[in-house]
Amino acid sequence: MSRLAVQPRLAAPGDPQPAAAGRAAMVHLDDVVRVFGRGDGQVRALDGVTLSMARGTFTAIMGPSGSGKSTLLQVAAGLDRPTQGHVHLAEHELVTMNERALARLRRERIGFVFQSFNLLGALTAEQNVALPARLAGRRLPRSAVRDALDRVGLGERRGHRPAQLSGGQQQRVAIARALVGAPSVVFADEPTGALDTRSGRAVLALLRETIDESGGTLVMVTHDPSAAAWADRVVFMADGRLAGELQAPSAEQVAERLTGLGA
Repeated sequence: MSRLAVQPRLAAPGDPQPAAAGRAAMVHLDDVVRVFGRGDGQVRALDGVTLSMARGTFTAIMGPSGSGKSTLLQVAAGLDRPTQGHVHLAEHELVTMNERALARLRRERIGFVFQSFNLLGALTAEQNVALPARLAGRRLPRSAVRDALDRVGLGERRGHRPAQLSGGQQQRVAIARALVGAPSVVFADEPTGALDTRSGRAVLALLRETIDESGGTLVMVTHDPSAAAWADRVVFMADGRLAGELQAPSAEQVAERLTGLGA
């Protein structure tokens, strides 16, 4: 991959967001604070975070344990509400939406991929891909479900149940489920954390290819420098704040930066 050979520029937290330059932001957080607990037990998981993710980009979020990266993903995806600040998904302001409207937006515009595949063992791959839409009262065309499985290379295994699939194949079913509704943005939380190196690499290549072909937006939390190196941009966090970023880095450059954060 030639883009990994590009020498990155390490941006300071106060620098402009280059990934959004010249493109409309798909996800934008403005001075977001998220506080958990009260009094002496209060934890400021996000502390004044302003960050944009442009349409058609792949952004990796990294940082030491407790840095706020998973909280950032949950707030950006509308799974959690900030204590203060603003969160936009395209033209939608998530903070002002009620729970019903948020749920509808997540169904229609957002895809999710997690470390745990969250597949139902009694259902086939095809049924697992179609399940979220069915639970939402929508019936997807069978052709759309099969096309999604074809895209992840599992068209011939659509009748198999999770126990008949490898870990990497199960994650690909989960990716097909996330992509079947053609979401505007996909949020992935440690999507390769439960996979071996070979399977993880295949999943990352699939995610990279999907973003490049569809023009969608991917935001991925990971602890793995090799996984982050597939991204266009790596954003680092420490103590709930932005701690710089790298553009198109190698795994070695990501690891070196993490070391400087105490990871």
